[in-house]
Amino acid sequence: MRTSSEPVDAAVPAEDRAQRAVQSVEAGGRLLLALADSGSALSLKDLAARAGMTPSRAHPYLVSYGRLGLIEQDISGRYDLGPAALHIGLASLQRLQPMAAAEPVVRALAARTGHAVALAVWGNFGPTVVRLIEASRPLHVSLRLGSVLSIFDTATGRAFAAAMPHERLQQAIAGPMGEPLSAAAWRKRLPELDAVVQEVRRHGAARAVGSPIPGVNAFSAPVYDLAGNPVLVLTVTDHESRLPAAWNGPAASAVAEAARELTQRLGGRSTLHGAA
Repeated sequence: MRTSSEPVDAAVPAEDRAQRAVQSVEAGGRLLLALADSGSALSLKDLAARAGMTPSRAHPYLVSYGRLGLIEQDISGRYDLGPAALHIGLASLQRLQPMAAAEPVVRALAARTGHAVALAVWGNFGPTVVRLIEASRPLHVSLRLGSVLSIFDTATGRAFAAAMPHERLQQAIAGPMGEPLSAAAWRKRLPELDAVVQEVRRHGAARAVGSPIPGVNAFSAPVYDLAGNPVLVLTVTDHESRLPAAWNGPAASAVAEAARELTQRLGGRSTLHGAA
Protein backbone atom coordinates (compact mmCIF):
# COMPACT_ATOMS: atom_id res chain seq x y z
CA MET A 1 0.00 0.00 0.00
CA ARG A 2 1.29 3.46 -0.87
CA THR A 3 1.90 5.84 2.01
CA SER A 4 1.11 9.55 1.86
CA SER A 5 4.80 10.34 1.54
CA GLU A 6 5.21 8.32 -1.67
CA PRO A 7 4.93 10.54 -4.75
CA VAL A 8 2.84 9.47 -7.72
CA ASP A 9 4.00 10.33 -11.22
CA ALA A 10 0.85 11.22 -13.12
CA ALA A 11 2.69 10.74 -16.44
CA VAL A 12 3.19 7.02 -15.72
CA PRO A 13 0.14 4.85 -16.47
CA ALA A 14 -1.25 3.12 -13.37
CA GLU A 15 -0.62 -0.35 -14.82
CA ASP A 16 3.08 0.49 -15.29
CA ARG A 17 3.81 1.96 -11.87
CA ALA A 18 4.52 -1.46 -10.34
CA GLN A 19 7.34 -1.91 -12.89
CA ARG A 20 8.94 1.53 -12.63
CA ALA A 21 12.68 1.45 -13.21
CA VAL A 22 15.40 2.49 -10.78
CA GLN A 23 17.14 5.32 -12.59
CA SER A 24 20.41 4.98 -10.69
CA VAL A 25 20.69 1.34 -11.78
CA GLU A 26 20.11 2.31 -15.40
CA ALA A 27 22.66 5.13 -15.16
CA GLY A 28 25.28 2.83 -13.72
CA GLY A 29 24.45 0.18 -16.27
CA ARG A 30 25.38 2.59 -19.05
CA LEU A 31 28.94 2.60 -17.72
CA LEU A 32 29.16 -1.18 -17.96
CA LEU A 33 27.68 -1.19 -21.46
CA ALA A 34 30.11 1.53 -22.53
CA LEU A 35 33.03 -0.60 -21.32
CA ALA A 36 31.66 -3.65 -23.11
CA ASP A 37 31.36 -1.72 -26.38
CA SER A 38 34.77 -0.03 -26.13
CA GLY A 39 36.89 -3.12 -26.68
CA SER A 40 39.61 -1.78 -24.36
CA ALA A 41 40.19 -0.04 -21.04
CA LEU A 42 39.08 3.59 -20.73
CA SER A 43 40.03 6.54 -18.59
CA LEU A 44 37.43 7.91 -16.19
CA LYS A 45 36.88 10.93 -18.44
CA ASP A 46 36.40 8.89 -21.62
CA LEU A 47 34.21 6.28 -19.93
CA ALA A 48 31.96 8.91 -18.37
CA ALA A 49 31.62 10.69 -21.70
CA ARG A 50 30.59 7.50 -23.49
CA ALA A 51 27.95 6.89 -20.82
CA GLY A 52 26.67 10.45 -21.05
CA MET A 53 27.76 11.32 -17.51
CA THR A 54 30.20 13.64 -15.78
CA PRO A 55 33.32 12.06 -14.23
CA SER A 56 32.22 13.11 -10.75
CA ARG A 57 28.89 11.35 -11.19
CA ALA A 58 30.42 8.24 -12.74
CA HIS A 59 33.11 7.70 -10.10
CA PRO A 60 30.86 6.48 -7.21
CA TYR A 61 29.32 3.86 -9.51
CA LEU A 62 32.77 2.64 -10.49
CA VAL A 63 33.84 2.35 -6.86
CA SER A 64 30.84 0.13 -6.12
CA TYR A 65 31.33 -1.92 -9.28
CA GLY A 66 34.97 -2.39 -8.34
CA ARG A 67 33.98 -3.82 -4.96
CA LEU A 68 31.70 -6.28 -6.74
CA GLY A 69 34.39 -7.25 -9.24
CA LEU A 70 32.36 -5.96 -12.19
CA ILE A 71 35.13 -3.54 -13.14
CA GLU A 72 38.82 -3.20 -12.37
CA GLN A 73 41.60 -0.68 -12.96
CA ASP A 74 44.89 -1.34 -14.70
CA ILE A 75 48.25 0.05 -13.62
CA SER A 76 47.57 3.32 -15.46
CA GLY A 77 44.25 3.80 -13.65
CA ARG A 78 42.07 3.06 -16.66
CA TYR A 79 38.87 1.07 -16.15
CA ASP A 80 37.95 -2.25 -17.73
CA LEU A 81 35.48 -5.06 -17.14
CA GLY A 82 36.35 -7.26 -14.18
CA PRO A 83 36.12 -11.00 -13.42
CA ALA A 84 32.52 -10.78 -12.17
CA ALA A 85 31.44 -9.31 -15.51
CA LEU A 86 33.15 -12.19 -17.29
CA HIS A 87 31.39 -14.67 -15.01
CA ILE A 88 27.99 -13.14 -15.78
CA GLY A 89 28.69 -13.11 -19.51
CA LEU A 90 29.80 -16.74 -19.62
CA ALA A 91 26.81 -17.84 -17.55
CA SER A 92 24.49 -16.08 -19.99
CA LEU A 93 26.14 -17.70 -23.01
CA GLN A 94 26.00 -21.17 -21.44
CA ARG A 95 22.26 -20.83 -20.84
CA LEU A 96 21.48 -19.46 -24.29
CA GLN A 97 20.54 -21.97 -26.99
CA PRO A 98 20.74 -20.54 -30.54
CA MET A 99 17.61 -22.32 -31.78
CA ALA A 100 15.55 -21.20 -28.79
CA ALA A 101 16.82 -17.65 -29.17
CA ALA A 102 16.01 -17.70 -32.89
CA GLU A 103 12.39 -18.82 -32.57
CA PRO A 104 10.80 -15.46 -31.66
CA VAL A 105 12.97 -13.70 -34.25
CA VAL A 106 11.90 -16.13 -36.98
CA ARG A 107 8.23 -15.77 -36.07
CA ALA A 108 8.46 -11.98 -36.01
CA LEU A 109 10.21 -11.95 -39.40
CA ALA A 110 7.51 -14.15 -40.94
CA ALA A 111 4.74 -11.97 -39.49
CA ARG A 112 6.45 -8.78 -40.62
CA THR A 113 7.11 -9.83 -44.21
CA GLY A 114 4.44 -12.42 -45.02
CA HIS A 115 7.09 -14.43 -46.87
CA ALA A 116 8.28 -17.95 -46.15
CA VAL A 117 11.04 -17.87 -43.55
CA ALA A 118 13.64 -20.61 -43.14
CA LEU A 119 16.31 -21.13 -40.51
CA ALA A 120 19.36 -23.18 -41.52
CA VAL A 121 22.40 -24.58 -39.76
CA TRP A 122 25.59 -26.00 -41.22
CA GLY A 123 25.15 -29.77 -41.20
CA ASN A 124 27.33 -32.67 -42.30
CA PHE A 125 26.35 -32.13 -45.93
CA GLY A 126 26.12 -28.37 -45.97
CA PRO A 127 23.37 -25.79 -45.28
CA THR A 128 20.42 -27.67 -43.75
CA VAL A 129 16.93 -26.30 -43.07
CA VAL A 130 15.89 -26.85 -39.45
CA ARG A 131 12.93 -24.48 -39.12
CA LEU A 132 10.42 -23.37 -41.73
CA ILE A 133 7.41 -21.05 -41.58
CA GLU A 134 5.26 -21.08 -44.70
CA ALA A 135 4.42 -17.90 -46.61
CA SER A 136 1.07 -16.24 -46.01
CA ARG A 137 0.18 -17.12 -49.62
CA PRO A 138 0.91 -20.55 -51.16
CA LEU A 139 4.45 -21.03 -52.42
CA HIS A 140 4.90 -24.28 -54.27
CA VAL A 141 8.55 -25.13 -53.74
CA SER A 142 10.33 -28.24 -52.54
CA LEU A 143 11.83 -26.57 -49.46
CA ARG A 144 11.27 -28.84 -46.46
CA LEU A 145 12.71 -29.46 -43.02
CA GLY A 146 15.98 -31.31 -43.49
CA SER A 147 16.53 -29.96 -47.00
CA VAL A 148 20.23 -29.60 -47.84
CA LEU A 149 20.82 -26.51 -49.95
CA SER A 150 23.39 -25.69 -52.60
CA ILE A 151 26.25 -23.54 -51.38
CA PHE A 152 26.48 -21.17 -54.34
CA ASP A 153 23.07 -21.55 -56.02
CA THR A 154 20.91 -20.56 -53.02
CA ALA A 155 20.82 -17.41 -50.91
CA THR A 156 21.18 -19.54 -47.76
CA GLY A 157 24.30 -21.24 -49.06
CA ARG A 158 25.77 -17.96 -50.26
CA ALA A 159 25.25 -16.38 -46.84
CA PHE A 160 27.12 -19.26 -45.20
CA ALA A 161 29.88 -19.09 -47.84
CA ALA A 162 30.42 -15.37 -47.30
CA ALA A 163 30.91 -15.77 -43.54
CA MET A 164 32.71 -19.11 -43.40
CA PRO A 165 36.51 -19.58 -43.11
CA HIS A 166 38.00 -20.52 -46.47
CA GLU A 167 39.46 -23.80 -45.24
CA ARG A 168 36.09 -25.04 -44.05
CA LEU A 169 34.40 -23.90 -47.25
CA GLN A 170 36.95 -25.70 -49.43
CA GLN A 171 36.25 -28.96 -47.63
CA ALA A 172 32.50 -28.45 -47.94
CA ILE A 173 32.72 -27.91 -51.69
CA ALA A 174 34.77 -31.08 -52.05
CA GLY A 175 32.17 -33.03 -50.07
CA PRO A 176 32.24 -34.72 -46.65
CA MET A 177 34.39 -37.63 -47.90
CA GLY A 178 36.48 -35.73 -50.41
CA GLU A 179 39.87 -34.13 -50.33
CA PRO A 180 40.17 -30.34 -50.22
CA LEU A 181 39.97 -28.68 -53.62
CA SER A 182 43.12 -28.26 -55.62
CA ALA A 183 44.64 -24.80 -55.76
CA ALA A 184 43.53 -24.42 -59.38
CA ALA A 185 39.94 -25.46 -58.66
CA TRP A 186 39.77 -23.14 -55.65
CA ARG A 187 41.07 -20.19 -57.68
CA LYS A 188 38.17 -20.67 -60.11
CA ARG A 189 35.75 -20.26 -57.21
CA LEU A 190 37.40 -17.16 -55.73
CA PRO A 191 35.78 -14.51 -58.00
CA GLU A 192 32.31 -15.87 -57.20
CA LEU A 193 33.13 -16.09 -53.51
CA ASP A 194 34.51 -12.55 -53.45
CA ALA A 195 31.32 -11.27 -55.06
CA VAL A 196 29.25 -12.97 -52.36
CA VAL A 197 31.43 -11.57 -49.57
CA GLN A 198 31.12 -8.04 -50.98
CA GLU A 199 27.36 -8.52 -51.30
CA VAL A 200 26.94 -9.50 -47.65
CA ARG A 201 29.37 -6.82 -46.49
CA ARG A 202 27.46 -4.13 -48.38
CA HIS A 203 23.88 -5.23 -47.70
CA GLY A 204 24.08 -7.50 -44.65
CA ALA A 205 22.48 -10.28 -46.71
CA ALA A 206 22.99 -12.53 -49.73
CA ARG A 207 20.53 -12.78 -52.60
CA ALA A 208 19.32 -15.44 -55.03
CA VAL A 209 17.25 -14.30 -58.01
CA GLY A 210 15.28 -17.10 -59.66
CA SER A 211 17.79 -19.65 -58.39
CA PRO A 212 17.64 -22.58 -57.97
CA ILE A 213 13.90 -22.33 -58.72
CA PRO A 214 12.88 -20.02 -61.58
CA GLY A 215 10.46 -17.33 -60.47
CA VAL A 216 11.40 -17.60 -56.78
CA ASN A 217 13.65 -15.06 -55.04
CA ALA A 218 15.34 -15.18 -51.64
CA PHE A 219 17.38 -13.06 -49.26
CA SER A 220 19.52 -14.63 -46.53
CA ALA A 221 21.61 -13.21 -43.69
CA PRO A 222 24.16 -14.97 -41.48
CA VAL A 223 23.93 -15.02 -37.68
CA TYR A 224 27.28 -15.10 -35.89
CA ASP A 225 28.45 -16.62 -32.62
CA LEU A 226 31.00 -15.21 -30.19
CA ALA A 227 33.92 -16.48 -32.30
CA GLY A 228 32.56 -14.84 -35.46
CA ASN A 229 31.40 -18.10 -37.06
CA PRO A 230 28.08 -18.32 -38.96
CA VAL A 231 26.04 -20.41 -36.53
CA LEU A 232 22.70 -19.89 -38.31
CA VAL A 233 21.33 -18.33 -41.49
CA LEU A 234 17.93 -16.63 -41.74
CA THR A 235 16.19 -16.67 -45.13
CA VAL A 236 13.06 -15.08 -46.56
CA THR A 237 11.80 -16.50 -49.84
CA ASP A 238 8.73 -16.07 -52.02
CA HIS A 239 7.50 -15.84 -55.60
CA GLU A 240 9.10 -12.98 -57.54
CA SER A 241 5.72 -11.23 -57.88
CA ARG A 242 5.58 -10.87 -54.08
CA LEU A 243 9.30 -10.65 -53.33
CA PRO A 244 11.10 -8.36 -55.77
CA ALA A 245 14.84 -8.86 -56.12
CA ALA A 246 15.73 -5.20 -55.51
CA TRP A 247 18.12 -4.54 -52.63
CA ASN A 248 16.14 -1.50 -51.54
CA GLY A 249 13.01 -3.56 -50.87
CA PRO A 250 11.71 -4.22 -47.35
CA ALA A 251 12.59 -7.94 -47.32
CA ALA A 252 16.35 -7.44 -47.70
CA SER A 253 16.52 -4.95 -44.85
CA ALA A 254 14.16 -7.00 -42.68
CA VAL A 255 16.23 -10.19 -42.85
CA ALA A 256 19.50 -8.30 -42.32
CA GLU A 257 18.02 -6.52 -39.30
CA ALA A 258 16.70 -9.78 -37.85
CA ALA A 259 20.12 -11.44 -38.24
CA ARG A 260 21.82 -8.51 -36.50
CA GLU A 261 19.31 -8.71 -33.66
CA LEU A 262 19.88 -12.44 -33.21
CA THR A 263 23.68 -12.07 -33.47
CA GLN A 264 23.55 -9.47 -30.70
CA ARG A 265 21.36 -11.71 -28.56
CA LEU A 266 23.84 -14.56 -28.95
CA GLY A 267 26.73 -12.31 -28.01
CA GLY A 268 28.16 -12.79 -31.49
CA ARG A 269 30.19 -10.60 -33.79
CA SER A 270 30.46 -10.34 -37.54
CA THR A 271 33.81 -11.08 -39.15
CA LEU A 272 32.77 -9.15 -42.28
CA HIS A 273 33.91 -5.70 -41.21
CA GLY A 274 31.76 -2.96 -42.67
CA ALA A 275 28.73 -5.20 -43.12
CA ALA A 276 25.45 -3.34 -43.16
